[in-house]
Amino acid sequence: MSAGKHALLAGASGLVGERCLARLLDHPAYSRITAWSRRPLASAHAKLAVELVDFDALPPVPADCIEVFCCLGTTIRIAGSEDAFRRVDHDYPVALAERAKAAGVQRFLMVSSLGANAGSPVFYSRVKGETERDVAAVGLPRHVFLRPSLLLGSRQQQRSGEGMAITAFRLLRPLLVGPLRKYRPVEGDDVAAAMVYAANHDLPSGAIESDRIPQLARGIPGS
Repeated sequence: MSAGKHALLAGASGLVGERCLARLLDHPAYSRITAWSRRPLASAHAKLAVELVDFDALPPVPADCIEVFCCLGTTIRIAGSEDAFRRVDHDYPVALAERAKAAGVQRFLMVSSLGANAGSPVFYSRVKGETERDVAAVGLPRHVFLRPSLLLGSRQQQRSGEGMAITAFRLLRPLLVGPLRKYRPVEGDDVAAAMVYAANHDLPSGAIESDRIPQLARGIPGS
């Protein structure tokens, strides 16, 4: 196997994480992918090492890891409470970023959400914003947060109400132009592609809004 980058992916069983893993395994820049997961993954590949971990007590990030892709996330309904949701969507990504910094990781790429804002009165958006804020404060050389709108794609675990929301947004799509464009649903695979693009190009630290994600997924830097 030729020399290449070693990346770590957390959250490979989710909609974006599954597609991110596939894209990383297919990308010539990577020779090794470590996937941290709670349970075994169906994927098998010469580049892939799956490690079963306890996200409440993460091990150190491998010392030769260059990039970390964080696709962790849940819903309050699935988590069971606001506290449990916060643990998955805030505490785990921040702990992962801290271990990435200790290992000398150069880029930390994370799936966040449209409307992420630490000052938001909406609990979900506030937690996402606090996660961005606290990951940025870790001080990694480069951090990139992708903020997708409603995600399209096949999930292993269906989320209540998403089917109706997706149908409604698809009907409204022609009206979502200009400043409203960022509210258009985005393909989970596009988010994964944009993450991999950002990892392999000189994008500055910060957030990538939903309407820019399809551009990056197709290799168009935009602005």
